[in-house]
Amino acid sequence: MIDGLRPVNNLMLHLSHTMFNLLKSWLKNSLMAILLVTIFLGISTAGWTPSSSAALPAGNAITDGRSLLRYALPIDNKPVRQLQASLEDISNQLRANRRWGAISKDLSQASRVLDQPDKILASVPKERQPQAKAWIAELQSGVNTLQELAKVKDKEKIQEERAKLLNLVTLLEEAMVKEFPFKVPQEYSNLPQLKGRATVEIKTNKGNLTVVVDGYSAPVTAGNFVDLVQRGFYNGLEFTRSEESYFLQTGDPPGKDVGFVDPKTGKYRAIPLEILVEGDKEPTYGITLEEAGRYIDMPVLPFSSFGAVVMARPEGEVNGGSSQFFFFLFEPELTPAGRNLLDGRYAVFGYLTEGEEVLDQLKAGDKIESATVVQGIENLVEPQAA
Repeated sequence: MIDGLRPVNNLMLHLSHTMFNLLKSWLKNSLMAILLVTIFLGISTAGWTPSSSAALPAGNAITDGRSLLRYALPIDNKPVRQLQASLEDISNQLRANRRWGAISKDLSQASRVLDQPDKILASVPKERQPQAKAWIAELQSGVNTLQELAKVKDKEKIQEERAKLLNLVTLLEEAMVKEFPFKVPQEYSNLPQLKGRATVEIKTNKGNLTVVVDGYSAPVTAGNFVDLVQRGFYNGLEFTRSEESYFLQTGDPPGKDVGFVDPKTGKYRAIPLEILVEGDKEPTYGITLEEAGRYIDMPVLPFSSFGAVVMARPEGEVNGGSSQFFFFLFEPELTPAGRNLLDGRYAVFGYLTEGEEVLDQLKAGDKIESATVVQGIENLVEPQAA
């Protein structure tokens, strides 16, 4: 239904979610829970997504939005990826009964990477290298600090210092991006495009949310969102639909319209479904991955993080999205990371990076007081005149 714009248009999946909420209180944290979730998803979605796509992924899927954004950057530098992986793994080890030996190994790996800065700088444009060298020096000092903290097993300070270092890694990786990696099809030149990234601060009646939207992976979808934020479109809008551990939706303007109507043309602005798949050089437009026969291909921006920002669309209209979007409230017992049944059917275009505790409290009826682009507005490309 257009007025609903539900993020899932499959009845059985919705029933699966309801039943899971009843079960998870006594199934949580048991191996049997994982097995039952996997089997149930395979049964309840038969004919919609192959059961193999509902299986649990091999290894540990990434569930942190900041990490997913780092990996989505269009760069190719193995040392910096090794540095990123080592620092990110520390958090996994701290959750796993504080395996200090593994943490020391991660830090040793990070130190070895930083001891060869030229390999990192090789991917940084010359004019950005002085700043990159300063970041590398900070990282070297920070890793030394972490090694000392690991000796005394100070978990809280390790997490705090690690977060600072990963912010530096983000800056370093962003400095490696030389140009926008592909050309958006001409047919979408009438739509705003984001040729890079932007950070949006959303103030709600329950607190603030910070979202990073990724134009490198979804330039049309992200561009549309940033343009609407700039117009003040979302200011004062309510969250209209919510379901615990599932989604929180907004963007439906007052009145009969269900999306943005461009005042210049008087027409509904429709946004194509846009999904960049791992290994592809440019996004796929106007078709779900299921329809394209790419059942197990993974999007660069997956549904595996609490606070994934997703374009909603009318049921049955892959190119009918406009202003409505939803936050995906990732719950691993319901939707195992790495094999989410929504991947490839809806366009993720960013992630929540701050305000998880606020998002967890928001419900239908709560309100966006304001939305503001606080960084990256220079990456917005206005539509070409018809």
